[in-house]
Amino acid sequence: GNNCPVTVEIADTGTGFDEEVARRLFAPFFSTKKAGHGTGLGLSISMSIIKDHQGAIEARGMPGEGAVFIVRLPVERKEGAAEENGG
Repeated sequence: GNNCPVTVEIADTGTGFDEEVARRLFAPFFSTKKAGHGTGLGLSISMSIIKDHQGAIEARGMPGEGAVFIVRLPVERKEGAAEENGG
């Protein structure tokens, strides 16, 4: 089949983050939340799962302007799949 990458972008209008936070964002146990509010594992686990599927995740943020998380995953398209699904 043919490999067709899929890109998903998730954006928010939260507090954003600076370059220092961006460098640590996917590290296990790193969190921008107050102590006792989160384990700091969510993005680390997400990255691990995405990499297990030969994908990639990146984050872009600006302080005070929110953030965008971009997930790219390879999708193998089987020959004839579009016709089978009515497309």
